[in-house]
Amino acid sequence: MRHTRRFKEVSKLKILRGVVLGISMFSRIPVPQLRWSEENMRYLFCGFPLVGAFIGLFIWLWTLVCTALNFGFIIRAAGLTLIPAAVSGGVHLEGFCDVSDALASRAEPEKKRRIMKDPHIGAFAAISLSAYFLIYFALCCELSLDRRSFPVLVLIPVLSRSLSGLSAIFFPSATDKGLLRSFKDSSDKGVTVFVLITFALLSISLMTVVNPLAGLTSVILSALALLLLFFISKKQFGGMSGDLSGWFLCIAEIMMLAGLTVISLAK
Repeated sequence: MRHTRRFKEVSKLKILRGVVLGISMFSRIPVPQLRWSEENMRYLFCGFPLVGAFIGLFIWLWTLVCTALNFGFIIRAAGLTLIPAAVSGGVHLEGFCDVSDALASRAEPEKKRRIMKDPHIGAFAAISLSAYFLIYFALCCELSLDRRSFPVLVLIPVLSRSLSGLSAIFFPSATDKGLLRSFKDSSDKGVTVFVLITFALLSISLMTVVNPLAGLTSVILSALALLLLFFISKKQFGGMSGDLSGWFLCIAEIMMLAGLTVISLAK
């Protein structure tokens, strides 16, 4: 109730600016370019789940195209694999690569954080990224899409981004500096948390209604991914960072996709 009252008190225009800025930050979707100010950044995370909604929309459109043109499962799977990266601009994959390099170093947390700041891609990042796309593509090839599994696939990007935003806000930060810390300090946590939780609950509810087993599996697997993120961020890096948020998003999505694929084949 407190978050609901806070949401009503905030100017809708301010939230809209934050949403537009968030979409601009986390995707390649063409939106008006706003000034980077603390006021506009207060609601930046509110736009994060909407990027997932756009990804789901493009997945739906691509599936329609594949059906209309009678494309085979390989071409369909290629599109399903590339659409998230194409819409988001690969911003989450950059974090995935940086964290993969840092984890492979087996160094102290401080050195791991320095490795993540290196703009160059390392060998372990290249290997991890190749393996990620290969596994994702293979799962999409095996995925049996029907009226019960397809809505879950479309909602996975929304749920993963809602949880990624919540983890960025609630999990301890590694340092007092950095882009994620700036977003976190500038955000209106009451409104932002309300919006992110709303998107997460809506995604889970819709998943569970259309496919109870797949919905429950997605909840369990995303919760496990969150737990993994919490312990890795704390033990391996001394806290959260923007790269870890991207890493979590990739891990959570591929875990939920794997669960959905297994369930769709077991029917």
